[in-house]
Amino acid sequence: MRAQSIVGELPKLAQKLPVLKSRAKLIARKLPSLIGGVKYLLKTDQAEPLSIGALIEKNAAIYPNHPALLFENQSFTYSAFNAWANRYGNFLLAQGIKKGDVVAIFMTNRPQVLVTVAALAKLGAIASLVNTNQRKDALKHSFNLCNPKAFVIGAELADAFVEVQPDLGSAKAPVYGVPDSEAKTLPEGFANLEELSSVGHCGNPLTTGSVTLRDPCFYIYTSGTTGLPKASIMTHFRWIKASAGFGLCALDLKPGEVLYSALPLYHNNALTVAWSSVVAGGAAMAIRRKFSASHFWSDTRKFNAVAFCYIGELCRYLMNQPTGTEDTNNPVKKMVGNGLRPDVWKGFKERFNISEVYEFYGASEGNIAFVNLLNLDCTVGFCPVPYAIVKYDLDSNAPITDKNGRFIRVKKGETGLLLGEVTPKSPFDGYLSPEASERKLFRNAFKKDDIWFNSGDLMKDIGFRHAQFVDRLGDTFRWKGENVSTTEVDEVVNSFHQVSESTTYGVEVPNADGRAGMSSVVLNCPVAEFDGKALGKHLRGRLPPYAVPVFVRVRSELEATGTFKHRKVELKSQGFDINATRDPIYFIRDGGAEYVQLTHGVAQQVISQRVRI
Repeated sequence: MRAQSIVGELPKLAQKLPVLKSRAKLIARKLPSLIGGVKYLLKTDQAEPLSIGALIEKNAAIYPNHPALLFENQSFTYSAFNAWANRYGNFLLAQGIKKGDVVAIFMTNRPQVLVTVAALAKLGAIASLVNTNQRKDALKHSFNLCNPKAFVIGAELADAFVEVQPDLGSAKAPVYGVPDSEAKTLPEGFANLEELSSVGHCGNPLTTGSVTLRDPCFYIYTSGTTGLPKASIMTHFRWIKASAGFGLCALDLKPGEVLYSALPLYHNNALTVAWSSVVAGGAAMAIRRKFSASHFWSDTRKFNAVAFCYIGELCRYLMNQPTGTEDTNNPVKKMVGNGLRPDVWKGFKERFNISEVYEFYGASEGNIAFVNLLNLDCTVGFCPVPYAIVKYDLDSNAPITDKNGRFIRVKKGETGLLLGEVTPKSPFDGYLSPEASERKLFRNAFKKDDIWFNSGDLMKDIGFRHAQFVDRLGDTFRWKGENVSTTEVDEVVNSFHQVSESTTYGVEVPNADGRAGMSSVVLNCPVAEFDGKALGKHLRGRLPPYAVPVFVRVRSELEATGTFKHRKVELKSQGFDINATRDPIYFIRDGGAEYVQLTHGVAQQVISQRVRI
């Protein structure tokens, strides 16, 4: 299918849906970049010599004096950034790092992370971005999983690395340290990468031209919320397609414009979505060492950022900040990311004067993505490649099949499991572990020998190849014979005036079928002022009876990963055991209207079924 024919479908879609007619100006404004983006999206020849390094070198030639990267009070042009990456790359090449080799990077957000990734990309080597929050066993696991030929360690994290270094399989691999303004001294045995490369050749390495779309560029680790992290493989093919989808088709960033990202660079939203978007248009990315809700909007003013990259909880943290006259005083007009919940979506746009929200759906290891190209509210948007939403049985944890053993697609308006067809246009690169990769695939789903990626997520088909995210299978649970979406419950709980943040999950109750809902909440008032009656009325009026949480646990904070995903494993295991925590736990009876504090006596009545839940 030609690029123009796909773009041509957008106006047709607008004619079919009256609500989309207002998007005609948006489509017309972005038409040139849309056409350019679709040309990249349609690429299937993964042997083509095209890569991250090639695009950076192209920008250095076309926009040498335009900013590429902003950090604190520093600004680096494309020419300077490219030369810096070349010095790193040529030095590492001289040390024997070659195409296909893995180099582990363990460094907090700063320019040297992207410089190192770009340098390795030019060599055809693979950057393994290790989560900077990991320590001890989890950190040792991540390093051993990728079996690196070398390490690049930020001085600020040297102590954590040294602690696990004796237990690493690659313990004898060279360790290159990168000094930092907050920790300039490198430990003994660390070679100073900045000094060693500073006198090196700054010209483009000849290896860039041999790097193809199919080559891996980096490893991204899963968050590890339910176990030890897995390393997913990211290829230049997927990164280039992300640059087209997010950068050209969605954000349409121009040379000289700035996108701000305070997300960790070991996460795909920052490393792929944000970075590829700016490189696609010759724009610049502004980064911050660590996200700060109180400094977020002043940063956008400082960098004059027209766009920013988000994760849903980041937006909630910003909404929880005190309102002020400066809320609309920011240069941002566009935002791209995922996980923005419907209960926050419109309020966030209005409060901070944001006109365009490019919500997307995708996973680090996934082979498909949805993008809200038309700037509609409360949808992950459109997916151009083959996918299916199929009926799923939560009790058996498997797709429902017909009499022939084939999967059944849901109808418009229904919810099911999202699958992505594995094709040359949307390959599944998987994890480093072949076994883990195979567990994510369904074979012979609709016909003999077809292959489909299992997203593990529930989506609602809203028609016209658009979908709405519902929940993750691991978070959805059954209670009273019904499926409960934790995302739906969280949205309602969060809308209660005394709650600033919540996370919902199912907990086991002896002698009960399914799992009872429990919400851990952070209040914006003293616990003594918590109004259990008002909360009960609020939830009963907005949720089906089976979805109203049976238990509410009040916490001072909710533990989260570096990318703001709530950790639920320990919360689930503790359940409503009041001996396992000092947090107050509240309980509502079946058909009751008020949450009352759970006591040992009432807990025993729940367990013995003398109290209905």
